[in-house]
Amino acid sequence: MDLDAITEYSALHPKPSGLILQYGTAGFRTKAEHLDHVMFRMGLLAVLRSKQTKSTIGVMVTASHNPEEDNGVKLVDPLGEMLAPSWEEHATCLANAEEQDMPRVLMDISVKAAVNLQQDAFIVIGRDTRSTSEKLSQSVIDGVTVLEGQFHDYGLVTTPQLHYMVYCRNTSGQYGEATLEGYYQKLSKAFMELTKQTLCSEDEYRSLKVDCANGIGALKLKEMEHYVSQGLSVQLFNDGTKGKLNHLCGADFVKSHQKPPQGMEMKSNERCCSFDGDADRIVYHYLDVDGHFHLIDGDKIATLISSFLKELLLEIGESLNIGVVQTAYANGSSTRYLEEVMKVPVYCTKTGVKHLHHKAQEFDIGVYFEANGHGTVLFSKAAETKIRQLTKELEDEKRKAAAKMLENVIDLFNQAAGDAISDMLVIEAILTLKDLTIQQWDALYMDLPNRQLKVKVADRQVISTTDAERQVVTPPGLQEAINDLVKKYKLSRAFVRPSGTEDVVRVYAEADSQVSWDGSIEKMCGESLIPWVVGVVVGEKRKPFQ
Repeated sequence: MDLDAITEYSALHPKPSGLILQYGTAGFRTKAEHLDHVMFRMGLLAVLRSKQTKSTIGVMVTASHNPEEDNGVKLVDPLGEMLAPSWEEHATCLANAEEQDMPRVLMDISVKAAVNLQQDAFIVIGRDTRSTSEKLSQSVIDGVTVLEGQFHDYGLVTTPQLHYMVYCRNTSGQYGEATLEGYYQKLSKAFMELTKQTLCSEDEYRSLKVDCANGIGALKLKEMEHYVSQGLSVQLFNDGTKGKLNHLCGADFVKSHQKPPQGMEMKSNERCCSFDGDADRIVYHYLDVDGHFHLIDGDKIATLISSFLKELLLEIGESLNIGVVQTAYANGSSTRYLEEVMKVPVYCTKTGVKHLHHKAQEFDIGVYFEANGHGTVLFSKAAETKIRQLTKELEDEKRKAAAKMLENVIDLFNQAAGDAISDMLVIEAILTLKDLTIQQWDALYMDLPNRQLKVKVADRQVISTTDAERQVVTPPGLQEAINDLVKKYKLSRAFVRPSGTEDVVRVYAEADSQVSWDGSIEKMCGESLIPWVVGVVVGEKRKPFQ
């Protein structure tokens, strides 16, 4: 390791004095002007991780659904997964090291992680459409080259596409070809095979309006359009030609504000969906005949997909175990529908994609989606082998057809990461195969009214939780106060949890009617959360709820 060269290059990417950043589930994210040194250093770290794992590592420059002036970076591990937790710590240490200490911190990481510095390293790099992404991507390349790593720059790609490339390269092409062409061909072939014998052939039925959040998803959907045009017609809105990235549009806006994106013409009962800025989230929505807006979020997407998979498993007569993984934010109605109607087991994890992904790996078929629309389906190697075997061995035509459908579903999902394009094609295929309208899908169950709040606090660490963040451990008495409130309302549920990134406490409540819902969350904040956490009692006076 040439520490002199590293020091020399590092001076070209100086760290702003006193700036402290934390590597979280989404990597590093902040204002773009504060990230040059972080990008350079993540190039260095990616080379060490590649040497340690003897694998290709990915570096994605994106801030996903954040405003356009932000940017970010995250590393992608060998099988397309999030960076290992111990290396998240290394990333934070390296990014925050003052200029003079950085080479020493880099050496410390290589010693702690037992990195063989003679090992070759290969890095793949991708970026989103932000104006700052190209320059920041070059800073990553500077970090890779000064440590003599090899790299391939994929340029403009969605985040899930980069995850796919990493997975392909580390499985010697078994998962697919590590090119954009390979990605488009794999997904489109599976989609066309899956939908070729559909009952519904009306052109209008197969037309879908897509809000691309003025992000990378628009470019990539345009490139893919002709591959699937015989099975699906997509109309793109917020395609980046005029509006700002993620501004008043995109999956995060639609989910948070429960209203249509600006820049999209919606007629009653038209099927519409929204991607987020880097195309790893998707939500569906429509206007009913009275002009009321209906959101179909990640919970309902998971329900549609897992119900379809369960039906196929019953058809082929295989006892592969299927599980759905949710977080505490999943609507109670979705959990009840899955467990009581579909008889599919549901498991809850802490918030954060890495927790859901990890849990989903425990099943033959693991379905995971966050309510925000980020998710995918994982198939164990044993399950995949069994399903592919059945397509060859089964003689009964109905069972064989079901096995072939499952095989195509395996190829249609991006198992490396949640992928809006892949998920969209799966959903469109299922709706077509089951001859379901968007209204019929929406009517599978009715969401319980719910509300989320953020409460600013001086120190979020005051609250600690257990049971996948659904139960408060400290401060003592807070959980009891929440329990007393919840008992008063039918089908009600509430929890509080500290944010992973800022000094706020997140509050969630749901109940069986609007009246109960509004009352319960206001009482929970005003009577329970505030005195215990924020509005520290001064004499008999409490701080008012903000």
